Amino acid sequence: MQILIIQTAFIGDVILATPVIEKLHAYFPDAQIDFLLRKGNESLLSCNSNIRKVLIWDKKKDKLRNLWKLLQEIRLVKYDIVVNLQRFLATGFLTAFSGAKKTIGFDKNPLSFLFTNKIKHKFEAGTHEIDRNLTLLNDITDNTRTLPKLHLSAEIHAKTAHFKTSPYICIAPTSVWHTKQFPTEKWLELLTYLPQTYKIYLLGSPEDKDLCEDLRQKTKYPHIENLSGKLSLLESASLMQDAKMNYMNDSAPMHLSSAVNAPTCAVFCATIPAFGYTPLSEISYIMEAETPLDCRPCGLHGSKTCPKGHFKCAYDINTKKMAEIL
Repeated sequence: MQILIIQTAFIGDVILATPVIEKLHAYFPDAQIDFLLRKGNESLLSCNSNIRKVLIWDKKKDKLRNLWKLLQEIRLVKYDIVVNLQRFLATGFLTAFSGAKKTIGFDKNPLSFLFTNKIKHKFEAGTHEIDRNLTLLNDITDNTRTLPKLHLSAEIHAKTAHFKTSPYICIAPTSVWHTKQFPTEKWLELLTYLPQTYKIYLLGSPEDKDLCEDLRQKTKYPHIENLSGKLSLLESASLMQDAKMNYMNDSAPMHLSSAVNAPTCAVFCATIPAFGYTPLSEISYIMEAETPLDCRPCGLHGSKTCPKGHFKCAYDINTKKMAEIL
């Protein structure tokens, strides 16, 4: 049996698709499972032995030409099952015309009428995204829950071992979405409350380096190192795995932390936990403004700037309580 999973969105979305990989492998251990994702996210699955091949869609250059090439590649394989986790036309096109015997996707995809299995997408308050994704497998597996999992190699762990010689905390202070991002002054406030017995590692992508460096220079915390842009995604996950606590926004690092069952404290500013993107680690905390705001949430991903101009959903979060969870 040959199976293709499609999820070409962002880092967090790929991580939240890993329960689909794990469940399909558990049910069909002899199946050859491939995964289609967007260019830049392929390293997330580089150590996953349950994946035969990663197909990559370059969306930034010759997007439509690359989409057509992918369809030809997919059709040559003659998949038995294609599982599409997205609700957009392009992935619906790949699914509908894949030539697979069984095509499974959400009813909100514009081409879902061409799928053999069309599953209702329920964006209900309190339903986690992994549970929405797993409903796609109910007809071919069962309805039990499977958690996200990133596979880390011995080589990945070896690359982060020298950072783990003393107790430490990881902070990933940035987000792609501005109103999901805890302000620098609030992170500085948190650092004044954290015990100075820990080493602090700042994590992020190369694009986050300047903001992390600004935070490092402004704090008086004595043991802090900026690792932004210096670690791969899986190396960051390895470091998070053994941290005393990991602090981050409602963003990709939260899902990295969950996928290695690391202690997690997620800050929710403009977005809300009810959207279904909360941390899933055994030790998990959610921090948000204690007083309800009639402007929150201001969108599924927040906004580029606070529509009200006050950003109270961030500034009203109690950083002392964030420190006290240690």
